[in-house]
This record gives sequence, C-alpha cells and structure tokens, in this order.
Amino acid sequence: MRLIKILLPTLLLAACSQPAPPADEAAAPSTSPPATATTAPEDAPQAGLSPDAVEPSTAATPDTAPPVAGTDSVDAPATAPAEAQADGDARERITKLLGDADQYEGVFTALQRGVAAGDRAAVAGLMRYPVRVSIAGKSQKVADAAAFERDYDKIVTPALAKLIAEQKFDTLFVNWQGVMLGQGEVWINGKCLDKDCAKAEVKVNNIGE
Repeated sequence: MRLIKILLPTLLLAACSQPAPPADEAAAPSTSPPATATTAPEDAPQAGLSPDAVEPSTAATPDTAPPVAGTDSVDAPATAPAEAQADGDARERITKLLGDADQYEGVFTALQRGVAAGDRAAVAGLMRYPVRVSIAGKSQKVADAAAFERDYDKIVTPALAKLIAEQKFDTLFVNWQGVMLGQGEVWINGKCLDKDCAKAEVKVNNIGE
C-alpha cells in the first residue's frame, strides 16, 4: 500500500509530461499532389456560339444596282448585266418603253454595217453630238462628226468592233432610258423633235470601251 502511494505521484507526473496530439488532423499538410484549375483552350468557342459558328461579314453590299442612264440628261450611262433581258424580244420591249422599234433597229443595223465596213463617215453620222466616247479608258465628249472621224480608230477599237458585230438585236438590254449593247459600251436612245414627242430622232449617244 505504501508502495502504491509512492509510485502514484510519479505516474501522474509522467502522464502530464506527454506531448498533446494535433488539435486538428485536417490542418496537417497533405501529401497528395496539388489540384490544378481546368482552363479552356484559347480556341474554344465563346458562350452561345457553336464551334461551327461563322461571324457574319460586315462588308457593305449594295441592295440594288446603280441606275442605268441613256438619256441626254445623264452624261455617262452606267453598265447593266446583259443577261437581265437575255430572253429575247427586244422589239416588244422597245415598242412598249421607247416607241418606234423600227428606228432603233435601223440605227442598230446601220451601226453594225458601218463598223464592219470601217466606214467612218457612216458611223459618225449615227452619233448625237456632242457624243460621249471612251478613248484609252478615259471618258470624254466629241463635238462633231469631223472630230469623231479623226479619232475613229481610238474610239472604235477592234474589241469594240467585235462586240458590235456579235450583238444580236433581239437580246439587247432595254429600259425606259434607251437600248444598250454589251455591258454599256454603246447606248442608243431617242430625242423628241416636238413638244408632244410625236416624232423622235434615234441616235447613238454613248460609244466606247
């Protein structure tokens, strides 16, 4: 009994001197590799877009083609696609929009014959002066037949002569402003000779590449 009393204080002292366990085992450093955050690749599609989405073009496109000119009120006629009225029957369209189709066909035929023959005077006689021409890619006006004949070779180039020769009357482009050959290289229109426009003079008012 005395021995127990002697050893008890010693045992209690030894128990009190033991180190305390960690307060929170979760606070201990982890031995597992650190987690890495998932990042999206640089080329990943934006939210709301599918991978195949294509951003629309912002280039401006005209809603309509520029108006075609062929009257005396406009200096240089614009071009228009020949296929727009490639279904034929130009005579019917001329009669409906411009009047006497025979006059237009007469000028058209005379132009083809004059160019084919290289008849400068005949072609010059079909122009309405001052007539707008194209020489070396530059648009200008020729005042009279003498000036037209002088510059004939510069105006009626081999390429233009070929275009005129191959044009078919029934596939001419026609609108209320006149009759067009090719893509606008030649324009033929009428000019009223009286107040009521009962009579009209049909001439070439634009020619050149």
